[in-house]
Amino acid sequence: MDLRQLAAVTAVADHHSFSAAARALHTVQSNVSTHIARLERELGTSLVDRSTGLLTEAGELVVGRARRIQAELEALTADVASSLGEISGNVRLGVIGTTGRWLVPMLLSELAEAHPKIRLVIVDATTTSLVPQLAAGSLDLAVINLPATDPDVETEVLFDEEHVVLVAEGHSLAKERAIGLEQLAGVPLLLEPPGTGFRDDLDADAARVGITLTPQAEVDGMRLLASLAYQGFGAAILPASAIVEWTDGTWRTVSLHGTTPRAVGLATPRRGRLAAPARATIDVLRQVILDEVPQRPGLHFPAPATVNRHPDRPVPSTADARPEVHR
Repeated sequence: MDLRQLAAVTAVADHHSFSAAARALHTVQSNVSTHIARLERELGTSLVDRSTGLLTEAGELVVGRARRIQAELEALTADVASSLGEISGNVRLGVIGTTGRWLVPMLLSELAEAHPKIRLVIVDATTTSLVPQLAAGSLDLAVINLPATDPDVETEVLFDEEHVVLVAEGHSLAKERAIGLEQLAGVPLLLEPPGTGFRDDLDADAARVGITLTPQAEVDGMRLLASLAYQGFGAAILPASAIVEWTDGTWRTVSLHGTTPRAVGLATPRRGRLAAPARATIDVLRQVILDEVPQRPGLHFPAPATVNRHPDRPVPSTADARPEVHR
C-alpha cells in the first residue's frame, strides 16, 4: 500500500469516475485504475463499483482512513515548515453564511497581517453540510450552528445571538417592535427544516409555550431564508446576524422574545493534532470574535467556561468572553 493508491481511491470518491479522478490528479486514467486495482488485490476486496464509479462499503471505509492519513501528512509538512520560519500552509475553513458574511472579511484581513503565508480555502455552506466534511477530514475547522452531535467533531461556543422576525412592510406583524413566541401561533413562517439545530431549538421553545410553528416553506440555508423574506415571500425567524442593512424600506425586523439564543461555535476534528496554520487561524479568529461581537446588535458572549480540556486549543483569556467547550 502506498500514498498514490490512497490518493487514487480518494480522487474517485470525490469525482465519481476514473477519468475525472485522473484529471484531478494530473495523470492518465490507466494509472488511476492500476493504483486502485493493486490496492484492491492487497485488501482482498473491491473498493469501487466500476459500473457507477461509486465506492463500495469497503471503499468508504478505506477513503475515510485515507483522508485522515492525507490530512496528517499535510499537517506534518506545515508543522515542519512553520518550525523553520513563518507559519505557512493551507487552512480549509467552513463557515455558515450568516456569520461568514461579516466574519470572513475581517478574518482575511487580520490573518493576512499576522500570518501572510497562510492561505485560507473557505467553504460557505450550511451546518448540516459542514459537519460531515469536517468529520471526514475535508475541512480543518468550521464555524457552525450548535449543537453538533457528530462523535468525530469537537465544538466550543464562540457567541450567542438573539432571534428576530423579518417581515415585509405590509405583513400583519410589521407594526410590532417586539413580540413573544406565542404570538406566532398559526402564522405561516419561512423556517429551516426539522433536524437542523436552529429549527429543533425553535420547535423546543415553541413546545414550551404551548404552540407549534407553522411552516410556509422549509429551506436548509439561513441566507436563502433571509433573502426570501427580504423579497416578501413570507415571515422568517432568523438569527440577528442574518439581518443586513437594506435601504428600500420594504421590510421590518421584529424582536422575538421567548426563544433560546442561537449558539455559534467553532468545530474541529476530534482526532489528531491540528497543524500549525490551523492553530494560528483559530487564534486570529477568536480575536476577531472578541473584538467584533460586542459591536453587533443581538450578539453576545456566553457565560464563562470553567474548563478547557484541549491543551492545543486554549480559550481566550478575556474573562467575560471565554467560549464554552463541548465534548
